[in-house]
Amino acid sequence: MNRTTLSLIAGVTALAAVTGFAALSAPDAPGTDTAAKAAAQLPVERTSLLCPAPSTSDLAETVYTSFTPVTKGTGSSGKAELREAGAESADAPADGEDKGQGEDGGKSGADQPAKPVLTPKEPGKPVTGDSSGGEAPALVGTADGRFAPGWTVQETTEVAAGTGRGLQGVNCTAPDTDFWFPGASTDAARTDYVHLTNPDDSAAVVDIELYGKDGALKSGVGEGITVPPHSSEPVLLSTLTGERQTNLTVHVNVRSGRVGAAVQALDDRLGGDWLAASADPSGSLVLPGIPKDATSVRLVALTPGDADADLKVRLTSPSGPITPAGHETVHVKGGMTTAVDLGDVTRGEAGSLVLTPTDRSVPVVAALRVVRGKGDKQETAFIPATRPVGTRATSADNSGKGSTLSLTAPGAAATVKVTASAGSEGGTPVSKTYTIKAGTTQDIEPPAPGGLEGTYALTVETVSGGPVYGARTLTASEGGVPAFTVQTLPDDRGTVAVPEADEDLSVLQK
Repeated sequence: MNRTTLSLIAGVTALAAVTGFAALSAPDAPGTDTAAKAAAQLPVERTSLLCPAPSTSDLAETVYTSFTPVTKGTGSSGKAELREAGAESADAPADGEDKGQGEDGGKSGADQPAKPVLTPKEPGKPVTGDSSGGEAPALVGTADGRFAPGWTVQETTEVAAGTGRGLQGVNCTAPDTDFWFPGASTDAARTDYVHLTNPDDSAAVVDIELYGKDGALKSGVGEGITVPPHSSEPVLLSTLTGERQTNLTVHVNVRSGRVGAAVQALDDRLGGDWLAASADPSGSLVLPGIPKDATSVRLVALTPGDADADLKVRLTSPSGPITPAGHETVHVKGGMTTAVDLGDVTRGEAGSLVLTPTDRSVPVVAALRVVRGKGDKQETAFIPATRPVGTRATSADNSGKGSTLSLTAPGAAATVKVTASAGSEGGTPVSKTYTIKAGTTQDIEPPAPGGLEGTYALTVETVSGGPVYGARTLTASEGGVPAFTVQTLPDDRGTVAVPEADEDLSVLQK
């Protein structure tokens, strides 16, 4: 292998290591043209996902669904598995390449290797597992080979009663070093935890910063939190500050190592759900998939820097963009959390919120708190700003009813292909193409596999046109409460662009 090829592989691998999302090994094929005019899109060969502990309620019933879409060019080998945090794989790689499954993962794991919680048999077919009660642990997962590109794991929990009762759902996340969570709270009625899961062989050191309506909240105990190797730590927000604030933004900054992070927001009266991290700070944001029967929508936003942000607020409806009356713009002061109650902004139609700068662009993070129902029959979910669907995005854990797919094209019109996978217990995949008009949101009753048995996954692929943003809503009836949970559909980053070499350095080889 010449030096150009070695440098190219090292660069791509270093980039993947920085993002903490996936690792790519370029093939060492004879005659490989490293100076190709166009960058090659190659499937990732290893990825990691982390699932937080689902609930402390004895009444909790949790289902995990693991799915990998079929990806061209992956070969025939590989595997995916989820294990309890702290449990060591019996066949952990000796070279320590996968930090989540290394040699020194702790005595308890090394002495008693645990069986995987979930192990899919083939791409294109979901596999499910379940747990009951409040002792279910956090999970650490890895996938390689043909199971790595687009690997998605959904954690869905039903809680029959008590604080946070209703439906709670979260997509298990890749480890990273920086997370923003607008929409958290230390209000007396709320019990919010930040769950930190460390997949690696060394401890991670994390700072948790809280930003309220007047700026950063003073907290010494949020600094230098240690998350031991192969473990998960839930941190109760109210223990980090003595201030009670209804709307907070949580910033998780990892000093060393990497973690998976998610906020579990539980309300005494309004149920609860998981709050996933907002997309990276940006001047323009899209928050897709507000349910058409939402009775209350609250926008929570923060600009991380010192500069103020002025944002236009638009709702993309089935008929086109709408400016909410009385909420044409929102002013976000630098370093301060701003909350705006939009009421029943969708007025019975599908909708997505689009935020754009009125003048100069200032990076912002944002999320929506959405409520369905009335009186003592209300339930809450959260919609963070998200990345576009891009090449492909996947939603796991769908059934024959109770799933709604919401797609919005805030700019140019776009065409997408939606594929329903085979069911976990049987069924035939089905695909359907949809056109999303410019400036609109379309709620889709997703296609179901032929002869469906069990649960299935939905894969959304952009065929043509402008960027598309998406979300999937699951609904259920819990004693008259309109229980629901919403997961956004960002690009799965299942492939990596291998850049072309600017020059042939092989002449330097001696």
